[in-house]
Amino acid sequence: MNELVKISEVALKYGITTRTLRFYEDAGLIKSFRTEDYAYRLYDQKAIKRIEQILVLRKLNIAIKDIKKIYESNSIDVLLDVLGKKVHEIDDEVALLRQLREIVTTFIRQLEKCDFKIDTDLNLLYEKASAAEEQVNDSKDICDDNSMGKLMEVAEKLERMPDIRIIMLPRLKMARSGNTDLEEFDKWWSSVPVEQSLFPRDFMWYNPRLNCFEWLFAIPENMTDTNGYEVFDFPGGLYAVATAYDEGEEIMRVNKLVHKWVDESGEFEVSNSTNDTEERYDMGHIITPAGVYRPQMDLFIPIVRKGEKK
Repeated sequence: MNELVKISEVALKYGITTRTLRFYEDAGLIKSFRTEDYAYRLYDQKAIKRIEQILVLRKLNIAIKDIKKIYESNSIDVLLDVLGKKVHEIDDEVALLRQLREIVTTFIRQLEKCDFKIDTDLNLLYEKASAAEEQVNDSKDICDDNSMGKLMEVAEKLERMPDIRIIMLPRLKMARSGNTDLEEFDKWWSSVPVEQSLFPRDFMWYNPRLNCFEWLFAIPENMTDTNGYEVFDFPGGLYAVATAYDEGEEIMRVNKLVHKWVDESGEFEVSNSTNDTEERYDMGHIITPAGVYRPQMDLFIPIVRKGEKK
């Protein structure tokens, strides 16, 4: 066997995280080794060369599922097909950007016709924009493709995927708020002194059986008094995780994009009653640091590997 390199050294050399390397390995793209005198992953030169190739393909924005397809086929035709499709995607994005430019330019012209000025009362901005929208839609010299509906369509197609990571949460005991006052539950669990054995230690999910939002709190193993709240076995498992601002529309937008990413991954699918025996729902955990004015939330989407029932 040729010289083996530590996972930390590989991560440092190529400016990536050890988590990324483990993800590549879990996806079947690379293979690591372990020795009796070293507990962590090691990579040989063949794996390192593969890592370099993967990083080049990722720089070209080639999806992991397509990279897997390239290596599994070991065919130049498959590589050319994947790259050709990427060129078409780029062409489509360029065309959408041109449309977006035309829409924005038209919107500017309509605002100018409205004699829009900088008002001390910025609440007038919405009123001015609404008037401009009506003029855009009513104008005979502007085609329907430049309507606000078209703007929303183009913007959605151009929307970028958030950074998504795959994590494994452990199975453990949790207290649940059930259909009770969430503020009271928050007040209780926030006062419980507990070692940070799980991060995060609390989640919020919508429980369709109760038809309400339910708060979950990871309790210490030796805890017996849970203030009357039900304790249950949290199933843990695989989750696709992304960060969003803790705002209604933003959470919905990012949640939708994560679901789309999972559906298109080729490797995972969202947990449901047919592929997962556990009760798992989309969850959220607030991660806002102290003093930050705009709250943030990590979104956890339960997933399973395709073809493997949990």
